[in-house]
Amino acid sequence: MSQAPAGIVQELAERVQALETARRRVRGVVSSGYAAVDGLLPQGGFSRGGLVEWLAAEPGSGATSLALRAAREACGRGEHLVVIDARRTFYPLAAAAWGISLDRLLVVRPGNARDENWALVQALRSPAAGAVLAWPGDLGDHLYRRLQLAVEAGGGVGLLVRGGGAERRPSWAEARLRVDPVGTGEGSESRRVRVTVVRGRAARGRPWAEVRL
Repeated sequence: MSQAPAGIVQELAERVQALETARRRVRGVVSSGYAAVDGLLPQGGFSRGGLVEWLAAEPGSGATSLALRAAREACGRGEHLVVIDARRTFYPLAAAAWGISLDRLLVVRPGNARDENWALVQALRSPAAGAVLAWPGDLGDHLYRRLQLAVEAGGGVGLLVRGGGAERRPSWAEARLRVDPVGTGEGSESRRVRVTVVRGRAARGRPWAEVRL
């Protein structure tokens, strides 16, 4: 009888551990920070221990702002927000503007894709992270499954901001929300975006809602 490769054995061990942890952990639901968006979701928010994809229809669509608002809600019990900033474009004061304490913000800037993937898995697995925010590139099925198992083990919320092209690719996220800008005003207070459910059934009637950032 042939021996299973060490990598497969390790992965199976990680899956068993994640499932056991998920059974022990008391789960909850986190608000998106917007009542209109919560109303689109069957549970009225995002599950702790789950992944959420914010699909940016175009650059500057507001997807990152929505993710930061959700991160604030997910860290409302004093947990940390971990930001995996491989692109080196994240501005920490942007998190502070959304009410996230800089004392509970950890920004990780990996030097390559391999380190980025490793950091993302480790952050999602940490029980100290109420939310993990990242802008990952192409996610293969195997890596995506690892991310899902990691966030199940950690119990936080994984917030993945991705380009609109990712909508056509397989996903392990519990919620996929496309963000489209629909209007701008003279000030940032007047900026509106449309959030559309692109995976699963919307909780009520129409699958979209408009919110002000």
